[in-house]
Amino acid sequence: MEYENKHILAPMVRVGTLPFRLLAAEYGANITYGEEIIDHKILKCERRVNDYLGTTDFVERGTGDVVFRTCHEERNRLVFQMGSSDAVRALAAAELVSKDVAAIDINMGCPRSFSISGGMGAALLSKPELVHDVLHIFNLNILTTLRRNLNSAVTCKIRLLNSSQDTVELSRRIEMSGVSALAVHGRRVKDRPRDPAKWSEIADVVSALSIPVIANGDVFDYEHFERIKIATGATAVMVARGALWNASIFRAEGKLSWEDVKREYLRKCILWDNGVKSTKQTLKEMIMHYSCLELAEGKVVTKSQTIADLANIYGEEGYYQFVTKNR
Repeated sequence: MEYENKHILAPMVRVGTLPFRLLAAEYGANITYGEEIIDHKILKCERRVNDYLGTTDFVERGTGDVVFRTCHEERNRLVFQMGSSDAVRALAAAELVSKDVAAIDINMGCPRSFSISGGMGAALLSKPELVHDVLHIFNLNILTTLRRNLNSAVTCKIRLLNSSQDTVELSRRIEMSGVSALAVHGRRVKDRPRDPAKWSEIADVVSALSIPVIANGDVFDYEHFERIKIATGATAVMVARGALWNASIFRAEGKLSWEDVKREYLRKCILWDNGVKSTKQTLKEMIMHYSCLELAEGKVVTKSQTIADLANIYGEEGYYQFVTKNR
């Protein structure tokens, strides 16, 4: 995995499934992260080759639910992001998927309650005054264990700590674990999305490290990729909400209409048999940015029960019937 001058799709829960990753890559994303998956969850799965779709599926035993789906086309650019609070469990989970992805990323920055309550994500940053203790639990045990036992690249994604000095200290110790790159979201755990990303504090991390640093925060147009790169000195740039609202942000030629992007996303969901819950979630996020869920489109998407329902809403019933009949 190379990180020089790369534009990267960030991990997003319930959004970063195969269709959305392929959509972003089609528009120009060089590296794509899957949604964060907890180690406990992936360890309940078995790896299955799906000849019907041409995918590799990780299917939960007992329920038959597809927890993670990928395909050969994205093998060299796909990052599997994992939530974990235990080195042995993290390694077991990583070994299950490592042959099908380019890198394993450990999430150390997610502020969502399900991560924090499990001792994962931003919980690992919850005591910045005890950086050494945090790293004893996290860096030395999890990152180092993965680096010593995996052939694939190992990376980490963090948020800012309460001071730039603390963030730099944490980043230096993460670098010592041997990770291939570090992604830094320029917000603290307590910050809200509307709060400006602190690009200057990402720059402090870049100045202190020799490994590639991926800058993340407030990239909403193609021009912002270069702007944040110049401001921070980062090797690569990661985008989340900007891509969620319009995945064609990765096009150097400029964004496409969100209506066109929305339909192309749905077509990919049909083609790759994406779950209706994650498909609806992504469509609803797009609608909320450009319109309102209380208007006609939002209401019918919310009420839809199947991918076929969604296809009918957007005039893709013909494509749906063609794909399902010719699989």
